[in-house]
Amino acid sequence: MRKIVPLSEAGSLPKWRRPLSLLFLLAVGMPIAFNVWSALLNNFVIDVAQFQGDDIGLLHTVREIPGFLAIGVIAILMFMREQVLGVVSLVMLGVATAVTAWFPSLGGILVITLFSSIGFHYYETVNQSLQLQWIDKLRAPQTLGWLLAAGSAATLVAYSALVLTWRAFDLSYNLVYLVAGGTTVVIALFAYFAYPQFESPNPQRKTFVLRRRYWLYYLLQLMAGARRQIFVVFAGFMMVERFGFDVHEITSLFLINLLANMFLAPTIGRVVHIWGERRALMFEYVGLVIVFLCYGGIYWFGWGVLIASILYAVDNLLFSMALALKTYFQKIADPADIAPTAAVAFTINHIAAVFLPVVLGLLWMHSPMAVFFLAAGLAASSFALALLIPRHPEPGHETILARPDTLLAE
Repeated sequence: MRKIVPLSEAGSLPKWRRPLSLLFLLAVGMPIAFNVWSALLNNFVIDVAQFQGDDIGLLHTVREIPGFLAIGVIAILMFMREQVLGVVSLVMLGVATAVTAWFPSLGGILVITLFSSIGFHYYETVNQSLQLQWIDKLRAPQTLGWLLAAGSAATLVAYSALVLTWRAFDLSYNLVYLVAGGTTVVIALFAYFAYPQFESPNPQRKTFVLRRRYWLYYLLQLMAGARRQIFVVFAGFMMVERFGFDVHEITSLFLINLLANMFLAPTIGRVVHIWGERRALMFEYVGLVIVFLCYGGIYWFGWGVLIASILYAVDNLLFSMALALKTYFQKIADPADIAPTAAVAFTINHIAAVFLPVVLGLLWMHSPMAVFFLAAGLAASSFALALLIPRHPEPGHETILARPDTLLAE
């Protein structure tokens, strides 16, 4: 059994072996596999399997099923520590990414995507829980911003290599997937063997937790999942289908997003700390309404690739402000609820994700513009919900409705 170190004693370890260093290592490892897989996906499925809009919708519906079943993490935690589960899930993601090109058919891609998604979603569920347990509340927004920047930096290196070598060396999908997935596996194994098991001061409940006082957090997660799916599935697909982006071009677009995240994510964390979660989320949702309406304008007015690329970059940057949703929950949660609620929240986040891609894939075949207008409506609904977040949320004061006597002060 590996050594267990309480968080209170972790400060005596070398800096590179402390909990925060492990979080940064994992933040670097995950996006190498997942984001390279994402960068190649639209070109891979169109070039190799001749996907159309309904096929890509089906693929992303299958990809989100494990997210919907993330609540199963609670059962696994009864016999496996969170930290171990996170590493195992990361290995699964890496292995599935590495062999993606070995299954160049609709059925094969769906199966390998399912395995990859189990690794990704279970890792993300555990990772979010560990972040909120291991990071001090006062430093959480800034630290989460730095973790986002670290992940962006790792992906930047991978994307840069892809852009510079894809055409120059006539790389194959198989080689790129093998290298990216294998790198993530190596990082995950190092994280397992090089670090002790850290023990949080607040033991986590290993039962299903669904509390009435978290209702606003649950609703915001539901809306975030729906909006995110429309962006992930259809914004990138639009760039390939409508504008004919090749692998190196779509990856170059991703590079712009990564550079923006690297430099701005820590600033976004500071902004959330200064503004508070309510203002930060309201700003995000207003921006998303504008962006999604403009996406629709690409089809309505026939706007060109430059506007589409700018919108894509702004869209991705706005989603970085979603870290405010994490810190909002951290402030209102019972410390023992973090792990089970992370699993519940991931499941809620993916309720719409299970059916929206396939349904909207069919709608896409008739009107891509309608898909983006629907997303704008979802963002507007999220803005209305964000108005209910208090300026200083805390247990017992989760929404402005929780204490009628303070309503006017909010």
